Amino acid sequence: MSAKPAQPVEPLAAPARPFRYGWVVLAIATIVVVIGAGTRAAPGALLLGIEQDTGWSASQVALAGAAGLLLLGLGGPVSGVAIDRFGVRKVTVFALLLTALGMGGSAFSRELWQLILLFGLVSGFGAGLVASSLGPVVANRWFVQGRGLIVGVFGASSSAGQLVFFPALTALSVLIGWRFAASFMAVLLLLITIPAAVFLRERPADVGELPRGGTEEDARQVALRADPGVMRRAIRRPEFWLLSGTFFVCGATSNGVIGQHFIAHAVDNGFTQVAASGALAVMGVFNFGGTLASGWLTDRVDPRRLLLVFYVFRGISLLFLPVVTSTEGMLLFVVMFGLDYIATVPPTVMLIADTFGRRNVGIVYGWVYFAHMLGAAIAAEAAGIVRDDLGSYAAAFIAAGWLAVAAGVTAMVIKRPKLAADRRAVAA
Repeated sequence: MSAKPAQPVEPLAAPARPFRYGWVVLAIATIVVVIGAGTRAAPGALLLGIEQDTGWSASQVALAGAAGLLLLGLGGPVSGVAIDRFGVRKVTVFALLLTALGMGGSAFSRELWQLILLFGLVSGFGAGLVASSLGPVVANRWFVQGRGLIVGVFGASSSAGQLVFFPALTALSVLIGWRFAASFMAVLLLLITIPAAVFLRERPADVGELPRGGTEEDARQVALRADPGVMRRAIRRPEFWLLSGTFFVCGATSNGVIGQHFIAHAVDNGFTQVAASGALAVMGVFNFGGTLASGWLTDRVDPRRLLLVFYVFRGISLLFLPVVTSTEGMLLFVVMFGLDYIATVPPTVMLIADTFGRRNVGIVYGWVYFAHMLGAAIAAEAAGIVRDDLGSYAAAFIAAGWLAVAAGVTAMVIKRPKLAADRRAVAA
């Protein structure tokens, strides 16, 4: 039997609304990322409050945080597959409800295993379902023009979450208690579930649009599911392992040692909890700008070179941190580190999209993100052990600094995708 001739694809009708619905999807997803960043900020912001309330040691409390980071990472590959099968809206709503359950339930923890289960595993996995894939999937489905900048917006949104929630949760923990702070986060997560359920859409074609700056071919690519067996092919390519390895170091040096232990380190050196959380808020301000700039640059500059600069700069700032004892020195550190805390995300996502295909971003980036959070979990627990055994975080920060420098050099080995020139032409 002869195959039927391919039917021509009808052009999409122009939407009746005076704006692109992609901006609505971007706005909702951005708010989800901001509040999700609050759940990732919670372990570092509440660590001392939990220690003081329960009498557990730094390494014991850090174990709950590390478990959360590990499950946060595991949520990445699961979310890539789940979004491909069930859609962005259903996965996002489920993730928000699960995270709210974990955060709210942790407020009633009386045993360490309960804290690890609820504060760590449940809320961590829920947050991971949207923390990794939501931004890249939305950026690659709804935007062609300025895609790197949109990924930067999501990274900056994570910084905004840090800017808001690190000092807010720390203040609530100091003034009212960490249990109230955890309950507060659960309520916020439940509230954002409503607009996510109502307004999120899967693809531009669902509302009669093309991806911004895209063509009918881009729309067809967005409409396709991920390639069958994409991960079997991905793991055979050195680019996947190089991207995963550098992102492992990214997680270890950001969410791991700084996100989990910066406040405790600052308190060890004479700063108050509120002052330390304020320093993290300043870091968030500079990270907001740095990540937006990274997204803009990713549309125009070889992403490998950006990763080299970001990782080496981060390593230098971490090597500097152990000698910081003054307010001026702390301010210098938070500015240096803040500029590239999450700036590595846009060039990493761009390399994945160009190397493995836009429709495969959710799944491939999910596994690369798992490597990120695996590094964060290992570094978080290791830094807590170093603090308990040596009485200082200095050795942990020095090791992290040299790892970051090595990751920057390694990034230059990644094979440059041939699509890079075409991408920059579209961005221009």
